[in-house]
Amino acid sequence: MTYRDWLPSLWGEDKADVAHPFSDLRKRIDTLFEDFDSALQVGKGDFAVRSNLSETDKEIRITVDLPGIEEKNMDISVSDNRITIKGEKKSENEEKGEREGREFHRIERSSGSFQRSMSVPFKIDGDAVSADFKNGVLTVIIPKPPEVIEQTKKIEIKSAA
Repeated sequence: MTYRDWLPSLWGEDKADVAHPFSDLRKRIDTLFEDFDSALQVGKGDFAVRSNLSETDKEIRITVDLPGIEEKNMDISVSDNRITIKGEKKSENEEKGEREGREFHRIERSSGSFQRSMSVPFKIDGDAVSADFKNGVLTVIIPKPPEVIEQTKKIEIKSAA
């Protein structure tokens, strides 16, 4: 039995890979990191934001990490049972000068936009929703309507003995 028999068949049958059985794996891992890195690079357009959603008997709380985004570049809207949070990040660093006898002009731009929409199991009262932005974290509180709070029933858990 050769070492090739131990390798997954999706690694290909290229004879060049036989000398280096892990070369295809390395190529796949490199591609994975390149794709991840390109999503984080400057000026790539849309980006994903990290958010948490928690629920109590009385409210739903959404927290969203938005580092580098200014409050004026955010928008929160409510329609029926859906809340949408949008934002855009804009920044630019410009440097001009001369280095080693050669002039240079460098501009680094970091920009992009995001949009997250979430549905809840009740109609949202837009006048009751509150939002707070502090230290790059947006906190949105959606109070539950009284009829939804009344419908909540705590279920007792009994141990099996």
